[in-house]
Amino acid sequence: MSDIQTVRVDLAERGYDIEIGSGTLGGLPQFLRRRTDSDHAVIITDSTVDELYADDAGDLLVGEGWEVNVLVCDPGETSKSTEVADDLWNALLAEGADRKSIVVAMGGGVVGDLAGFVAATFARGLEFYQVPTTLLAQVDSSVGGKVGVNLPGAKNMVGAFWQPRGVLIDVEALHSLPDREYRAGLAEVVKYGVILDEALFAYLEQHVDAINGKDPAVLMHVVQRCCRLKADVVQQDERETTGLRAVLNYGHTYGHAFEALGQYEALLHGEAVAAGMRCAARLAARLGRIDAATVARQDALLDALRLTTPVPKADGQELVRLMYRDKKAAAGKLRFVLPTRIGHVELVGGVREEDILAALES
Repeated sequence: MSDIQTVRVDLAERGYDIEIGSGTLGGLPQFLRRRTDSDHAVIITDSTVDELYADDAGDLLVGEGWEVNVLVCDPGETSKSTEVADDLWNALLAEGADRKSIVVAMGGGVVGDLAGFVAATFARGLEFYQVPTTLLAQVDSSVGGKVGVNLPGAKNMVGAFWQPRGVLIDVEALHSLPDREYRAGLAEVVKYGVILDEALFAYLEQHVDAINGKDPAVLMHVVQRCCRLKADVVQQDERETTGLRAVLNYGHTYGHAFEALGQYEALLHGEAVAAGMRCAARLAARLGRIDAATVARQDALLDALRLTTPVPKADGQELVRLMYRDKKAAAGKLRFVLPTRIGHVELVGGVREEDILAALES
């Protein structure tokens, strides 16, 4: 097992550590024991991750004296629904879960969001731990405590802020990811460079081959840096009240609309975000906020990391209608996170519909 890097999310009594390493999954029982006196763990996972990691993790915990239940849902965004949450609430009830039980989310962003929502709402809140096994979850969705499910017409519209008590990240798990899922996670990595850290963006440009080859040392650096950047934002705007946390949604106003167009099945979240970032950069250039060279630089990095999902063909009015359901819409106005340069973005309102639609055209 490699050296473990720790990122602290400092939220007073809700603060927690993110432990990042290579080969760390075997230390899950010790990781949990340092943080809880519970002896009943409910692992929520999907059928893919169950075979790869969750079943073994359950055996490890049983070997250390825990009572363990493993609850398995179907992979994919469609599991982030009130129907699946209802199934899980009833399964927890049937397994005798109570206020002393803990929930361990093991999987990607869908599992983390769903399991966190179930943990936040069952018995008015259970301790919750994140063990993210996809790149997208490791760098983004497992950190910050936003949990929830989708409604048919709007993503993440039902949810809560429910911080985990700890996050355990093993970059070795990324070797079992299908290439498409790995690429989707890289979209969120590029996002962090554009919105907050030009040095990270340059590091990605300089280490494209190592990233494409899943070099463990490079991955640990990338994951640690993204977690630190997100933790810094969450510490300052935990519940999205000041507008600062909204910068994390760069590319997402377009991206969430693209996902909804495909009923959350045609595109992976990261693929939609990558296409959305391309549109957002073109919109920023159209508004005179960045130059063409900056757009080209972002496009070149996305291309090098093989994030080449085309912007979906869509009826413009339908797309705008979906955007108005985005949680960043305020007082009936669309707002976009747009760059002023690599490493800095601003929240921009009052954008004309014709400019929004023109940015769809490459």
